[in-house]
Amino acid sequence: MVPVGTDTKPPRPTGDDGEMVDAYHDGSRALQDRFDTRRLADRLQDMFRSKWTLEDVRPFIDAAPMFFLATADRAGHPQCSYKGGAPGFVQILDPMELCFPSYDGNGMFLSFGNVLENPHIQMLFIDFEQPNRIRVSGRATISDEPALVGRYPGALFVVHVAVDDVFPNCPRYIHRSNGHELSANVPDAAGAAPIAEWKCMPVFNEVLAADDPARA
Repeated sequence: MVPVGTDTKPPRPTGDDGEMVDAYHDGSRALQDRFDTRRLADRLQDMFRSKWTLEDVRPFIDAAPMFFLATADRAGHPQCSYKGGAPGFVQILDPMELCFPSYDGNGMFLSFGNVLENPHIQMLFIDFEQPNRIRVSGRATISDEPALVGRYPGALFVVHVAVDDVFPNCPRYIHRSNGHELSANVPDAAGAAPIAEWKCMPVFNEVLAADDPARA
């Protein structure tokens, strides 16, 4: 795991009356009590959760070519999606703030549609070569701000995340993978990327966006 820093950690959350806020809900507590892990869970909370910032995991995130994104709509119906790009496509803006691009996809906008209804997300970063993982929770917004979009040639828009929690996870069950080849579909420095083959199927031609290059 990445070493824990000591000087930049926000304090453990407190309520309006100054009392410490329990990081676990009743469901978590019920299982902790069933399996006698409440003391362990509290120790992990005290040692890691709400104490890390993005600066503590910067090398890990800067090198990440992918992550898994969890979202939910306003009714709580979840989505989990894979997001990939060239290493560095997730950019740390300050110790509790980051952004990443949305590239061309299938046009359904399941995850980012959820963000418009419910900004709470979690990002799961996994290193499959040297097993390690980091969870980042926060509140996401869709941004067309030129200064952000300009960081990502080929992006439709940028997702900005105000980070609430950076949480390192045990890598115990991560399977090793030695893959080093990035997807050929990641936009290049000029924003160019191959056309998705499935979009070239006749059944989709008439329903593609007017400016989609696959229409040609």
